[in-house]
Amino acid sequence: MHKVALNFSDGRTHFISINPGEMLIDAALRHGLTLPVDCREGVCASCKGTCQSGQYDLEYVDEDALSEDDLARGGILACQMRVESDCAVRFDFDSSLCSSAGPEVVEAVVAKVEVLSDSTATLHLDARGRMGQLDFLPGQYAHVEVPGTDEWRSYSFACQPNENNQLQLLIRLLPDGVMSNYLRERARPGDRIRLKAPLGAFYLQQVKRPLIMVAGGTGLAAFLGMLDQMESAPGGINQSVTLFYGVTRPEDLCELERLERYRQGIPGFDFQTIVMQPSEGWQGSQGVVTDLFEEHHFNDGEVDAYLCGPPPMVEAVKNWLDQRQMANASIYFEKFSAS
Repeated sequence: MHKVALNFSDGRTHFISINPGEMLIDAALRHGLTLPVDCREGVCASCKGTCQSGQYDLEYVDEDALSEDDLARGGILACQMRVESDCAVRFDFDSSLCSSAGPEVVEAVVAKVEVLSDSTATLHLDARGRMGQLDFLPGQYAHVEVPGTDEWRSYSFACQPNENNQLQLLIRLLPDGVMSNYLRERARPGDRIRLKAPLGAFYLQQVKRPLIMVAGGTGLAAFLGMLDQMESAPGGINQSVTLFYGVTRPEDLCELERLERYRQGIPGFDFQTIVMQPSEGWQGSQGVVTDLFEEHHFNDGEVDAYLCGPPPMVEAVKNWLDQRQMANASIYFEKFSAS
């Protein structure tokens, strides 16, 4: 039995299990998801989607439903798709068209708060009380309720899914943020906390080309989850992966030991850091993250680039690529603002 992540245009993801030989559309229906379909014969394209990772077979596809270019880009018809591995499939329509269910509400407890600097903390959550593994795609995020308030905040998972449901969130500490104040002043192991997950359309696609990852501040969290996944991938990924990680001050850099572990454990992985406001003793690179870029990093545009951080950083990277006419580069991004 394989697991399939169904991703929709509103950022919601539903995970379903699929039996050997079962059509994707039938498996979805078995899980209460009524994907749009008319003919069920591979002709009408009502159930058209894109397989973004995993192996599959299509029984029949009419040329008017999916062109050769569509097929080359991973185009699928749910009524004709039989999966041969775990997969992620994206549909360009809202999840409300096939299900009224929202993201799952998960009950967890605080395991510990790890203060990494005066600007960053890792919130470790224990959700082992949930029956079964909480599934999400590394890079996705959770909507988290701040204990003792009716406020919710969004944070990327800084880990990959695991059987024990031990979760990590990398959080920027603001001078007077609702979550920041909770973490600094009131958080205790055992505190109950709720989160809604999974959410978001930013996640690792199937790795077929060299990867460029660009993280601004706690945007690093999404990449930690992706790198966890790469580190544990059977057979590795067989592509180079370069992470560019920019922060405001040297003390804002975090998880450097973990990044060094990835450097040792993931063939082809490397990372570089840069700070905007260096301290007197800082001996590393200074400036903005695009100052680290060199043309050879981008393989003449034949790369997949993942960007996660504040909007100005994301726009600066996109502009850098546009100015060099790297039209063949695929760009996936997640913008966030501190809250």
